[in-house]
Amino acid sequence: MTESQSRRTFLRSVAGGGAAVAAASVVGACGADAADAGRTSPSKPAEPSAAAGTARFVDFDGTHQTGITALPVPRLGLAAAFNAVASDRAALREMFRSLTHELRGLMAGTPPVQRAAEYPPVDSGLLGETPQPDNLAGVVAVGSSLFDDRYGLAAERPTELVEMPFLANDRLESDRSHGDLLVLLEADHPDTLQFAIRQLMRRTRRELVLRWLLDGYTRGASRAGDRQATPRNLMGFKDGTANLDPAEASTMERYVWVQADDGEPAWAVGGSYLAFRTIRMFVEFWDRTPLAEQQAIIGRHKISGAPLGASDEFSVPDYTGDPDGRVVPLDAHIRLANPRTEATAGSLILRRGFSFSGGFDRAGRLDQGLAFVSYQRSLARGFMAVQARLSGEPLEEYILPVGGGFFLALPGTGGPDRFLADALLG
Repeated sequence: MTESQSRRTFLRSVAGGGAAVAAASVVGACGADAADAGRTSPSKPAEPSAAAGTARFVDFDGTHQTGITALPVPRLGLAAAFNAVASDRAALREMFRSLTHELRGLMAGTPPVQRAAEYPPVDSGLLGETPQPDNLAGVVAVGSSLFDDRYGLAAERPTELVEMPFLANDRLESDRSHGDLLVLLEADHPDTLQFAIRQLMRRTRRELVLRWLLDGYTRGASRAGDRQATPRNLMGFKDGTANLDPAEASTMERYVWVQADDGEPAWAVGGSYLAFRTIRMFVEFWDRTPLAEQQAIIGRHKISGAPLGASDEFSVPDYTGDPDGRVVPLDAHIRLANPRTEATAGSLILRRGFSFSGGFDRAGRLDQGLAFVSYQRSLARGFMAVQARLSGEPLEEYILPVGGGFFLALPGTGGPDRFLADALLG
């Protein structure tokens, strides 16, 4: 392919024979049965080491799942979607109980139980005898397909929870999309993530089958009040400058958490709609695009992250003073995503995604991009409203959504005597 070929020709070739290589799969290890807890009490975590720095064990129990708002945001992310194969509703309930117990112990750094050498160990041993604090946090969410006729849950499906449709410019691949259950994990080191996903899979291997998996990273992840920490995506632009602050409880109540008066099933109150989008970036073409064009497409200066016409990353763009788009183009990504008008004030979302690099496709092109993750009180008022405004934007020539799905992040447990989805499953 020569540089003179148009980007649209490239897109057509990707949609045809140049399919991207799928993300690597994970094979669950043999080990403890679902009935074998395999962990001591979460009230006895390993002691933090002196070298841990800012690393910590993240509290698990709360009104909401703490992995949605935990700060600092770890440097690595992993998403794993599963199909449920539990034999009946009772087995599904026990799966959620086991999954909760294991995730609670992982986030607490609970040492595994030691048993006789004649038996398989209860964990892989990747983190040694006493796991060290690594900001490990997890989020568990359910997809619309879990509410079919298998488990008698159809009447409990959240009102907006549907299979993610094909949207503008999408080329969704079935082996990178949807699922009955989604687990998101974050940590600061890859061995922590691999340890966690293997432990969760071995505890639920009778009831869950891996559907797709994607892992990645975010350098300089956002930290509240840290003006130097906004991460950059693989296009080289800062990503998340105008994000919601998860530490502001009133903001989260307004935009992120499902409320009792939203018309949702009672069990879903305190949860959050989750949009996951695996967005491939055509970085080779992007790298050949003039800087001025890149900045006009995004609406920000590439190095500083400031809106066009400003010098500070956190300056608020003055769109009312620029009605013709002479400073920030009318079709710039940041202007379409958040026009900052009274009519669009209700469509703010909390983003918590990461970059990924999945090798290359059969045509020798890099399979890289963004694992977009957003939480919102309503998909219609949040993600879908933003997506409608972005339809047809110039950035579409450089990106291609290839996977992901819509999910409902379960409400928190509320306490150590409960488990995720217990209000749903009874």
